[in-house]
Amino acid sequence: MQQADRYVVDFPTLWVVPAWIQRHCIIPDGFRKGRPFRPYDWQLWCLANHYRIKQDAQQEPDFLAGDPDAIPIRSAAFHYRRSQIIAPQKTGKGPMSAAWAAAEGVGPVLFYDWAGENDAYVCEDNGCDCGWVYRYRPGEPMGMAWPTPLIQLLATAEDQVENVYGPLKAMARNPRLRNRMLVREGFIRLRDEGGDPEQNRIDVVTSSALARLGNPITFALQDETQLYTATNKLVSVARTQRRGAAAMGGRTAETTNAFDPAQNSTAQQSFESMKTDIFKFYEPPPADLKYTVRAERRRIHAFNYKGSPHADLSGINAEAEELLELDPAEAERFYGNRVIYGGGSWMDGTKWEARSWQKLYPGVPLRDVPDGTPIVLGFDGSDIDDWTVLRAQTEDGYQFTPTFGDDHRPSIWNPAEHNGQVPRLEVAAAFEEIFERFTVVRMYYDPPDWKSEGQALEAQHGDKVVLRWETYRITQMHAALVRQHSDVTKADTTFTHDGCPVTFTHVKNARKLVRPGKKYILGKPTQQQKIDAAMSSTLADEAAGDVTAAKLWPKPRVRRKIIAMR
Repeated sequence: MQQADRYVVDFPTLWVVPAWIQRHCIIPDGFRKGRPFRPYDWQLWCLANHYRIKQDAQQEPDFLAGDPDAIPIRSAAFHYRRSQIIAPQKTGKGPMSAAWAAAEGVGPVLFYDWAGENDAYVCEDNGCDCGWVYRYRPGEPMGMAWPTPLIQLLATAEDQVENVYGPLKAMARNPRLRNRMLVREGFIRLRDEGGDPEQNRIDVVTSSALARLGNPITFALQDETQLYTATNKLVSVARTQRRGAAAMGGRTAETTNAFDPAQNSTAQQSFESMKTDIFKFYEPPPADLKYTVRAERRRIHAFNYKGSPHADLSGINAEAEELLELDPAEAERFYGNRVIYGGGSWMDGTKWEARSWQKLYPGVPLRDVPDGTPIVLGFDGSDIDDWTVLRAQTEDGYQFTPTFGDDHRPSIWNPAEHNGQVPRLEVAAAFEEIFERFTVVRMYYDPPDWKSEGQALEAQHGDKVVLRWETYRITQMHAALVRQHSDVTKADTTFTHDGCPVTFTHVKNARKLVRPGKKYILGKPTQQQKIDAAMSSTLADEAAGDVTAAKLWPKPRVRRKIIAMR
C-alpha cells in the first residue's frame, strides 16, 4: 500500500509511470526550473487512478510469446476509461498535463504483464540512453510504451493551448527527452524513426485548427473543458477525440476549472455522467465558508492550494479580489473551486437545492401530501420539442411533482421517450386523477399547444379555478420570476420542494433574457437544455401567491369541542 498525505492507494497501478515522469520530466519554469518534476500528492493520486489496472487483467498469451501478429490488451486492462481533474487556477494542472502527455508519448503507459522476480523496466531497452532502471516488485503490473503513439492536445485557442504545450516543449528539450521528443513547428515528433508521418507525434488541436480531428489517436489531453460548449462546437470535438482513442484502445483525460452549470459544457457532462469508468477528481472547499467574506475567502484559498506549494497565496488573494469586482461567480469558480452559476443564470442551483426536503430534513422520509389537500397547479406544455410538466404547491409553500396511475408516475413527459410526441391522452388522464384526488384551488397554464385542453379544463372546473397564464407577457412573467426567486432565497422563506431531479436540472438551465425596462424572462442556453419544469414551477408559485393574496385557500375544518353541561 502506498500513501500520500490523505490519498491511500490500495489497488494495482502502473507505478512505473509517475516514476518515469520524475526521472525524465523537469519543472518547466519558476525558481525550480530544470529540476526533476516530482508530482504533488494530489497529482500522484490522479495518475495512480488513471493507470489503475484491473485485478483480473491478463495479457494476450500470443503477444507475450512474441507472435508478431498478436495485438496486446490495451484500454481493457485499465479500471478507468478516462479521467477528469477539476482544480483551481494555478495549482499546476498545466505542467502535470505536459508530463502526462510526455509519458503517453514515450513512456511505459500500457499494461504489459504482472511482474515476477527480478523483472524491471530498463530505459536502454526502450530507446532511451539515460541509464534509468525501474525494478518492479513481484506481482506489480509492468508497463510498456505505445509502438506508434499519436497524441492530441485540445484547447479552445492557440494562447490557451500554451497552458500545456508550453511546459511540454520545455520538458521535451531537456537532456533526458530531447533525443526522443523533437519540437517542430506546431507539433512534437516522437522518436523520429521515420515511417508514417501521421504517427509518432503530439499535435495541437484548437477550435480554429481541426484538420487532424478524427484520426485514430492513442491519447488526448483536453484542457479547460469548462469552456467546451455547443456554441463553440468543442463538445462534439471532445466526443470525436474520445471515439478516435477508443478505436485504438487508447484513453483520454481532461483538466478543468469548476464549471458554470448553466452552460452544459464538456466538464459538466463528464462530471454529471453516471458512468463508473470515469475517474473524477474534485475536492471543493468546506461548504460553510462564504467566498464573499474576505477572511473566509482566504481560508478557502488556503484549503485549495495546500497541495500546490508553488502557489503564491498573496497573489491569488489579490487576483481573486480584483476579479470579484468584475465577475464574482467566475472568481469563485476559478479560485474558490466551486461549481457556481454564472451571472446570466436565473436561479443559483445550490440555493434551489438547499430548499429541498432532503437537504432540510436529512434522513426524514419525503413529505406526503394526503388526498384532499388544497393545492395549486402550474402547467407548461409542449408537443414535440420541449417537455410537458405539471407542478403543484400547498398553502404552506411545499412544491412537488404530483404522480398519477397505479405505478405513481410523475407528471413529467419528455417527448423523446414517447416516440417524439407528448402523449396527450396520458396527460389528460393525469389531470383527471389529480383534480379528483386533491382540492385544486387554482391552476395556471401556458396556453400555446394546449389551448383546447385548457379550455376543456376551464369548462369542467370553472374559469375561476383554471386560468390561462401566458408566459410571453414580459411584465407579468418578470414579476412572477422575481417573486419565486425571492420565495426560494429570502432568509425567512417557508418554501420547500420535493427535490425533483428534472425540475432541479431545468431550474439550473434557465437563463435570464433581458428585455426593455430592466425586465427579464427565461430562456434556454441551448436547444438541448430544457427549462419547462422551471416554468411550471414558477406558475405554481405564482398561483400560490395569488391565492394567498386573495385569501382563497379553503379554511381548515375545525372540530368543535362539546362541553357537557352540569
